[in-house]
Amino acid sequence: MEGIEVPWRIFIRNDFRKEENRIIRKKKEDEQELKIKQAPKISSAMFLKFNNQLGPPFHVLVDTNFVNFAVKNRLDVIQGFRDCLYSFDLIYYTLLYIKSSIPYITDCVMGELEKAGRRFKIALKVIKDNRFQRLKCDHKGIYADDCLVQRVTQHKCYIVATCDRDLKRRIRKIPGVPIMYILGHRFSIERMPDAYGAPQN
Repeated sequence: MEGIEVPWRIFIRNDFRKEENRIIRKKKEDEQELKIKQAPKISSAMFLKFNNQLGPPFHVLVDTNFVNFAVKNRLDVIQGFRDCLYSFDLIYYTLLYIKSSIPYITDCVMGELEKAGRRFKIALKVIKDNRFQRLKCDHKGIYADDCLVQRVTQHKCYIVATCDRDLKRRIRKIPGVPIMYILGHRFSIERMPDAYGAPQN
């Protein structure tokens, strides 16, 4: 047996038979598997992307800058809401004398307007009209935008009236919440079934 040479097994560095390489390979396979993400619960009011809790009567959450833009454009806020939402409540309210839209102001929005002082003096007068309903806020030290987003996430019965781009972007991520804004000296609405905006005069 002296003349026979025994061939030595040469292990390659990445040889799958090594224990270390088996563990590394298994980890890579686990990473490639689909990860299951938890989706947020959708409200029972949502049906085929449409929110059947909206109304009529329509509940409109008003933002600070929306009132200010309405004042600058010399638009009546209540009349603007009626004109914009006219086609949606026409079926229900032709014979009934009921409020077709109810504007709401949160404490946070009111506080923001009061802090601004002289700049929003006329807007503050408009909001203090008794046709606007006040919503009490339990939280303190929160921006008006965060307050509106939080309220809309909890209750899907509101239309948000705002001209703020950042707030619009945040609300678009919440399904089934329409956004009202001012465009071309009139109120317009998006994400509402058959929404064409207010009729032009």
